[in-house]
This record gives sequence, structure tokens and C-alpha cells, in this order.
Amino acid sequence: MVLRKLAFAAGLAAFALYLWGLLYVLGAILQAEDGGADSSPMLPCRTTNGEEGGPVDPRAAHVVDYSVGFAPLRFDCEMTGGGSYVANTVPGYVNPAVFGLVLTALGCWVAALVVAPPGPRGVRGPGG
Repeated sequence: MVLRKLAFAAGLAAFALYLWGLLYVLGAILQAEDGGADSSPMLPCRTTNGEEGGPVDPRAAHVVDYSVGFAPLRFDCEMTGGGSYVANTVPGYVNPAVFGLVLTALGCWVAALVVAPPGPRGVRGPGG
């Protein structure tokens, strides 16, 4: 029972952390789709640290579009000529932590099945 609870907790933590990273990706999409006076090059692709006012990325002048990846979470800046690079919009700890928590949840769930296979509860053996 403890392993099942641990698997549930690890899975829930992985889900929450994935949503946290997804908020960063959605924020980058909102910034990229903003068509104001300061919209070119796209703000998520403009700096090397993904924040306004950070060091300018020299590749930003060649950005023409963007794409989004959901596994792992990432925001790709696509350049003229077919190249692309990953913008630093998602914190570096999100993807490895989600991966580790998912592996922990799966490992605990499999271990719980091996230790105590599911079966009918409250059924007693002979004479009981």
C-alpha cells in the first residue's frame, strides 16, 4: 500500500511540475504572438536567457517562426535557411525532474504490483 501511495505522489508531482513548465511555454507563445512595435525579433528568441533585458542572442536576427515541443517541453526558434535553436524559456530543472518523477512513479507502481498483486480484499482462506 505504501508503494502505491508513493507512486501516486510521484505521479502527481510529475504532473504538477509538467504544468509548471507548460505555463512557461504558453507564456513564450503569448510573447511570440504579440504583434506590437517591439515584436521583431520574437522576445523568447531574442535573449540567451529567455528574459527581457538579458544578453542578446546573435541568432535572433534570423528568426522567422517558432515551434513548440511538449515532450520534452521546449520552445524552438526557427531561422531562415531551415535551422532552429531551443530558446531558454523553460527552466532547466523542469524536464529532467519530470522524467525522474515519472520513472519513480512507474517503478513504485510496478514494485507494488510485484509485492502485493491486486486481488479480492477481505477474503479469508479455508477455515476462516
